[in-house]
Amino acid sequence: MKCPFCGHLETQVVETRVSEDADFIRRRRQCGACEKRFTTYERPDVNFPAIVKKDGRRIPYKRDKILESMNLALRKRPVSTEQVDAAIERMEEKILNLGMREVASTRLGELVMRELKKLDKVAYVRFASVYRSFEDLDDFKNLVDEVRS
Repeated sequence: MKCPFCGHLETQVVETRVSEDADFIRRRRQCGACEKRFTTYERPDVNFPAIVKKDGRRIPYKRDKILESMNLALRKRPVSTEQVDAAIERMEEKILNLGMREVASTRLGELVMRELKKLDKVAYVRFASVYRSFEDLDDFKNLVDEVRS
């Protein structure tokens, strides 16, 4: 595995862990040249359905895009990387279990909101306020009231 810091081709596995649900393997590696450590994840290669955008375009599913959106909503919130990874794993499992070749982006957005609601209420409100394109404060207030109850 090539070192992401210096590009050296020889790295050593320092620690290996299997996820709680045994869906992926997490490996801590150390570069033989610069001695910096980094993490890699090993998971099965599966074909996810295409994502159908609101305008009808079809794009490939990208885990990184989901992770980026969730991390933005979770910025400065007390949620671990492991919790976020587990939430994405649950969403991916649901998507694959649908058995469909295409999934609407709105359905994917709802899955993200459901997982964020479980992880952190503030992150849920942040994501929902952007995702649902609130027009005024009443929409925002209604969402906050929903979270409180």
